[in-house]
This record gives sequence, C-alpha cells and structure tokens, in this order.
Amino acid sequence: MGNPVVLDLETKKSFREAGSSDPAKLGISVVGMYDYATDKYRAYREHEFHELFPVLEHASMIIGFNIRDFDLPALNPHYSGDLTKFPMFDLLEDIKNVIGKRIALDEFAKETLKANKSGHGLQAITWYQEGNWEDLCKYCLDDVKITKELYEYGKKNNAVYYMAPWGRREVRVNWNVNVKPTEEMNLTLGF
Repeated sequence: MGNPVVLDLETKKSFREAGSSDPAKLGISVVGMYDYATDKYRAYREHEFHELFPVLEHASMIIGFNIRDFDLPALNPHYSGDLTKFPMFDLLEDIKNVIGKRIALDEFAKETLKANKSGHGLQAITWYQEGNWEDLCKYCLDDVKITKELYEYGKKNNAVYYMAPWGRREVRVNWNVNVKPTEEMNLTLGF
C-alpha cells in the first residue's frame, strides 16, 4: 500500500434527473484527486478511469467528504470490483458521529479554513451538459483542495469549526487514523 489520496467527484445528473436516490444512477462527469505520493492534483474524465483505478487500488486510504454514502457508490459501477471495500476515511461521517448531524463542506471551509467553495454540484452538472470541462474540472479540484486542507487542519489541530445559529462551534476530531480494508479486495487487471 502507498500513500493516501483525497477524492471528490461530480455527476452527470442530479437525483431528480435520475429519478432515483441511488448515487450509482447519476453517472460520473469527472473525478478529482490529490495524491500524497506524487503531491499532485489531477482530474479524471470517464475515458481516463483506467488510469484512476490503479492509483486508488494502491492508496493506503481514500479520504473524502461524504465518500462512503455518495462518491464511492456513485463511482462503483465504473469499476470491476467493489470500491466500497477500499480503506477509506470519510470526514463527514466522522463529524456526524461526533455531533450527530451532517453539515456541508462549505460550512467547515468557511469557519475552519476561511475559504469558500467555488461553486456547487448543480452548477457542475450544467457545466457537464454544456461541455465546459475547464470550469467543471477546476470546480472539482477546488473541492478536493478544500477537503485535503480540512483533513490536514483537523489532523494537526484535532478540531474543525462551523457556524451554528448560536455562533461558531468547534468539533473535536481525531484524524490521525490508519484505516485497514474490511474485506479482501478485487483489483483491476492491467489495461
């Protein structure tokens, strides 16, 4: 196993357009990733997934925000094995376990990093429909960067922050984790 990666993706459709609450039905327009092994960000379009999957297979852990319930289930139909069996660390899941509710990535970015997301998921779908790959890839990689910076902040400071109706709130976290796969994984064949 290598180093961790940070992952985010954008879909071709909204849940409403897909007529389903299943992320696997949304299609993937782009996957953004930061690879700690290479210290590089990269966006992968669908025709490049054969380059993405070996990186995920060799990563020590996939880090993301809502990856267990959204990103990996959405990406799974494109993979020959089961991505949900890969070692992962879901920041949103961990935060929800601490405070009992889900809060958007943008809320943590604003209060913890003093940063804002550069767009939103529905805008990303429009960019996909327009064939605007430049803005779509930039937006996805911006989210990867925010997720990476939030993870690193929480790992270093054992806390992240959001704004509640009654003021700025701290969420105590322990993100110095080593995640192991839960079951045997099927890896892709060489392409």
